[in-house]
Amino acid sequence: MDATIRIASEGNTRELSNVEPGKQTLMARTMKPVSDIVRKKPWVVTLFPTSAYAQDAEMSLGDFEDFVYAAMFADEDDPVAAWKSLRKRQDKLIASLAGAKDVRIVGRGTDIRLSVRNRRFLNSDGHRNMPSGEIFTGPVENSAEGFIEYDYPVCSAGREIDGIRLVFRKGLVVEATASKNQDFLRAMLKADAGASRLGELGIGTNVRIQRFIKNILFDEKIGGTIHLALGQSYAETGGKNMSAIHWDMIKDLRKGGVIFVDGKVFQKDGKFL
Repeated sequence: MDATIRIASEGNTRELSNVEPGKQTLMARTMKPVSDIVRKKPWVVTLFPTSAYAQDAEMSLGDFEDFVYAAMFADEDDPVAAWKSLRKRQDKLIASLAGAKDVRIVGRGTDIRLSVRNRRFLNSDGHRNMPSGEIFTGPVENSAEGFIEYDYPVCSAGREIDGIRLVFRKGLVVEATASKNQDFLRAMLKADAGASRLGELGIGTNVRIQRFIKNILFDEKIGGTIHLALGQSYAETGGKNMSAIHWDMIKDLRKGGVIFVDGKVFQKDGKFL
């Protein structure tokens, strides 16, 4: 295999809802060696609109199709040019983060600090995710300190884990609560040694995506949000955390949220300064 193209097109996004968490974590650990091989080769993942996805997004299929194609810039006269323009904007953001050491994220129910010292931010501009629109890095593994309340549920393995609140000490989750499916959240945090540490800090930049649709391929790109993923990091960023899971959790900063970089405001209310 030289490369992979994955087109998600599920007809039932809840088919794993009754599978016990232990089996799901075992499956993730079992498949990790294969996943590691796949990640080392060129890959891209995208989505074909189905009625199941449209129902999750609370849209008609036609409206969902329009949403998907707009998020991919496929409604532009020159989609490639649109993606190149996004790449340039994100390159400027990454350049402004050169040499950054500390990141602090403040918002409703949230005040968390982490280190990005000697870590590299990458430009997600449509070469791996489609749609795309984010910059991301791997935080220093033992650096996360503080607490965060996520604004949207994690939708994974047929379940919704909502009302998630995590407390970090020395990079490790020491408290984990949720208003829905808390037991599943805690089970996944025990999947392996790396599951309770951060593997990614991502900053969403795709302003074509402004609503949550319960699909992480789109939701993590929402312009004005950040996501902190538990588990596997990306070696290209300098990240070292290893895990069978990679769970993106989204914090909306568009109403009262601030990102500080080395003590200076980098983004406020979802807008870059």
